[in-house]
Amino acid sequence: MRLELDGEACQGHGRCYSLSPGLFDADEEGHSVLLVADVPVGEEPSARQAVQSCPEEAIALHD
Repeated sequence: MRLELDGEACQGHGRCYSLSPGLFDADEEGHSVLLVADVPVGEEPSARQAVQSCPEEAIALHD
């Protein structure tokens, strides 16, 4: 699985890095930063939760 983040769509709500700190972090303005594109084994549920929680739909998950 591979994560994709649209940094321009991100508004900095922080849900992704609050729910999935192993996959996302925040920059100095509070916008999401992708830590890893390839989802590590066992982190798939966390990645799905981040995708579902993003109000701007700025995160995509590809098989």
